[in-house]
Amino acid sequence: MKIMRNLRSRRAFTLIELLVVILILAILAALIVPRVVGRTGDAKRAKAATDISTLTGMLQQYRVDCDQYPSTEDGLMALRQQPSNVNGWRGPYSQKELPQDPWGGDYAYEAPGANGEDFIITSYGSDMAPGGEGDAADITSE
Repeated sequence: MKIMRNLRSRRAFTLIELLVVILILAILAALIVPRVVGRTGDAKRAKAATDISTLTGMLQQYRVDCDQYPSTEDGLMALRQQPSNVNGWRGPYSQKELPQDPWGGDYAYEAPGANGEDFIITSYGSDMAPGGEGDAADITSE
């Protein structure tokens, strides 16, 4: 009977052993978590660049059909709804709603060229304002 009791008490972990394991896990988490968390900004910037590329493709198709890019006033909504002053529109050019940038803002569209010859699509980043650095830096189609 005494031998049986010694075997049972030996199977359990001591408090010190548990604390050592918890300490090791905490150290590993402290080393790994900052690296993983730092990647979310990179992923959001990559998604914004992909969205801008997709929108650029839709705008290219719009130009093929209409011989010009949408005006600044018509904006990206011209890809979903026909502007009143445009002939040849064969949209909608996107079956889904137009995407928002990864930070929840709308992509800015500007057609600075004369006669609809050029465009710029911009995501203003995490601060949703022009300029900035890091995650707050602008991402454009230029």
